[in-house]
Amino acid sequence: MSVPGIREEILKAQAYVAGKTIEEVQREYGLESVIKLGSNENPYAPFPAARAAMIEEIDRIHEYPDASFRDLRANIGARFGRDASSVAIGHGAGGILETLAATFLRTGDEVILPTQSYGLYREISKVAGATVKEVSLNEQFTIDPDAMRAALTGKTRIVWLCNPNNPTGTVVDVAAYERLRDALPPTAWLVVDEAYAEFAAEENLPATAQDLDDHNVVIVRTFSKAFGLAGGRIGYAVARPDLVRVIDTVSEPFNANRIGIAGARACLTDDWPNVQAALKRLQASRTRLERELSARGLEVTTTHTNFVFFEVGVDADALAEAMLRRGVIVRSASAWGYPAHLRVTMGTEAQNDVFLSSLDSALDEIRKE
Repeated sequence: MSVPGIREEILKAQAYVAGKTIEEVQREYGLESVIKLGSNENPYAPFPAARAAMIEEIDRIHEYPDASFRDLRANIGARFGRDASSVAIGHGAGGILETLAATFLRTGDEVILPTQSYGLYREISKVAGATVKEVSLNEQFTIDPDAMRAALTGKTRIVWLCNPNNPTGTVVDVAAYERLRDALPPTAWLVVDEAYAEFAAEENLPATAQDLDDHNVVIVRTFSKAFGLAGGRIGYAVARPDLVRVIDTVSEPFNANRIGIAGARACLTDDWPNVQAALKRLQASRTRLERELSARGLEVTTTHTNFVFFEVGVDADALAEAMLRRGVIVRSASAWGYPAHLRVTMGTEAQNDVFLSSLDSALDEIRKE
């Protein structure tokens, strides 16, 4: 990098690589019809009340939003049995994660994270100057809290835990989570990224909301997945109030846009039945895709999210490229160290039909080469 004055820590970090957009694929391959099943978005959104609320909010776009985000914080807090003082709002879950890194990390500190998980944890930790200690997933493609516990030292400041995990869709063992939580050094924090928690059965997840007052635990969630507001960029943290006050101090002012806020509030109120109905449809699609892929002889990892992680038996990059030529965007897992796995997001049933047909065609093509 030739830009003068850049901090050394920045030079060690890598930019986040997002999945291809529909427009990119259309231009690159000369296609008119493309379906996007690579970014874990909700195909049934925006929901009607959220859409109406966001359109109405356009007339106030010249005004800054309420810096306290009071009503949305109260709506979120109620879902966790807490009040607004336990909720911090941010620019997507990524914005919250970056704020937590800026809050806790400095040069010489250590973080612990899963090797095969959301890549942002690694890069924001590097930018903050922390030493990154990685723990690989186990043979079931699941994060191992006991291995993370073994990596704890007096220098640990953050343990990044994605549950359910991206890209594998697996959940951690609850007892192992509790052992990790209880072993944290006094100045270390367990950041539990629950971006996909709404898709999982409650009994399969640790009761993280019960840990906030007595343990150094903070929950991070988003409106991008189950609520279908990925473009609205609304994320939040749930934590004890003293930490929330610190997060609000470190965060930029007005760090969420009023259109996204309006949509998020509507999702938690008038649109709540619509959100629940969409979740049921996506869970049914998940069961179907797991069954269809297994019937094709492909090894499927049981998922607790809105995507399926599965082994394809061929080069995943080549298969993803062949799918792109057919107008279907999926995600190769090679960047996570799984060169023979794909990750596909649940779409509508019509989109799922196209995906399965395109997968069959692309696999036949590659196997004949």
